[in-house]
Amino acid sequence: MQPDRDPRAGSEQPTAAGAVTTPAAGQPAQPSAAGPRATARRPWSARRIPAALTALLIAAAAGTLLFDVVRVRAGRPAAAWRTRLADELATRPLDDTWMRIGAAVLALLGLWLLVLALTPGLRHQWPLRTPDAHMRAVLDRDAAQLLLRDAAMRVPGVGAARFRIFRNHIRATADVRFRAAADVKADLLAALREELDRLALAHPPSLAVRVRPRRT
Repeated sequence: MQPDRDPRAGSEQPTAAGAVTTPAAGQPAQPSAAGPRATARRPWSARRIPAALTALLIAAAAGTLLFDVVRVRAGRPAAAWRTRLADELATRPLDDTWMRIGAAVLALLGLWLLVLALTPGLRHQWPLRTPDAHMRAVLDRDAAQLLLRDAAMRVPGVGAARFRIFRNHIRATADVRFRAAADVKADLLAALREELDRLALAHPPSLAVRVRPRRT
């Protein structure tokens, strides 16, 4: 007699609204020895637009220079822009204002490319806790904001709720329609904390709640 198999094995598990899970191909679902926080990181952005712009600029500059070199090798005079550029680089001093401006611009562009290469990006996605080391899950901030707003609107006395969501901080503002403001604030804080626990965020953000009487 063969042992019964779990019908859920090898299939994707359901996640919260707006979440995306990615199990590693060909990897068995085994518990992680280091715990879920060891692998709960944001996925790296593909950086398609910066990479495409950098490649296009380099290709355009290299192609233009190569075309002019071929023209010179064919016996034709060099382009005026290349002759002037060579003269400027040979005669202009290093402490010239335009030389400093150009060096600063190139340094800023290089620093920007280094930041893009060394940071994951996708700051609008929050990593989630997962029961398996080979599975990644993320939740979009907009989806989290909708869930938190629905939880806030279920609190008695809340007439409207607004949220400002940052990377490690959530700021909630609610309009009190009835009940005491202190009671509404306590219930709202408890409801939002419960909703954050239900979202299973790998790094739960801090929460600040402010209530005010509804304007008539």
